[in-house]
Amino acid sequence: MPVEQISIFLENKVGRLAEVARILAEAGVNIRALSLADTSDFGVLRLLVNDNAKARDVLRDNGFTVRVSRVAAVPLADRPGGLLAVLDILVAGGVNIEYMYAYANPTGGTAVMIFRFDPMDRGLAVLSENGIPLLSDRELTGL
Repeated sequence: MPVEQISIFLENKVGRLAEVARILAEAGVNIRALSLADTSDFGVLRLLVNDNAKARDVLRDNGFTVRVSRVAAVPLADRPGGLLAVLDILVAGGVNIEYMYAYANPTGGTAVMIFRFDPMDRGLAVLSENGIPLLSDRELTGL
């Protein structure tokens, strides 16, 4: 089952990332994972948070363009080769990874990678066919 990710389009200028962090902090929204990719004019900030609805609302209320998408949260063995084992399965299944980033897991023992596949349904099917578990929004928030 995929999890919900929030993407925010930011002007590439001083203070915009801090503004997002401030808005979310003042609303009591905890950022659990993030990825920031940029071009010369704008950036795309991808977030996993503890309260998606509140984050969407407060960001939109403050003039940010927010998009919601689904991503796969895959627990991996936290050891050399843990990521490679999953990547090999995806390659064998012909799955293209659009992007990925890590989710901090302070409890240890496992790492969590966030994947966006192209197409998403194919990536999810290959993981399922190979017995690779996915974490839910609730499970991620509990880490």
